[in-house]
Amino acid sequence: MNLLIGLLNNAIEEDNNRVSYLIQKAEILAEIELFYLLPHQRRWQTWFPEVIHYYANVDKTRIEIERLIKEGEWDNKEFTEMREKLLEQLQIKYNPIGNEVILEKVKSNDVKLDKLEKLEEKLNKFEKLEEKLEKLDKLEKLEEKLGKLEKLEEKLEKLLEIHAK
Repeated sequence: MNLLIGLLNNAIEEDNNRVSYLIQKAEILAEIELFYLLPHQRRWQTWFPEVIHYYANVDKTRIEIERLIKEGEWDNKEFTEMREKLLEQLQIKYNPIGNEVILEKVKSNDVKLDKLEKLEEKLNKFEKLEEKLEKLDKLEKLEEKLGKLEKLEEKLEKLLEIHAK
């Protein structure tokens, strides 16, 4: 039996999944123990309950549950009574309906934030285009003035030629 448990430990360490290890260990131990019993002893529920209890550190359990709630993984439909009792024992305030509403609001706010960021980018592009248009207008005005100056320069040269004769 120890050899089997040792091999199981090695196999589970490769997967590095403690939960599946504990579940498999409980199932194998239950099968081994049932094999050694007489048929009438195998039916005794007090000897083989459906749930095997493990000791857990309260602080670590509270931290893990709060992490699951924060990530949205705590809301499943399994073991509802047990989860409620666990939350009560650990003094964790949790309102699944309120949390769902909050999550929906956060998601909608994220969508709105994305839209605002896109609009802000477009606004920045428009401002840059507006600056370029202003520069273009200034260039056009300067070209007009340059054209007028060239005409005046031509007239001045003609006057100087006429005056020099």
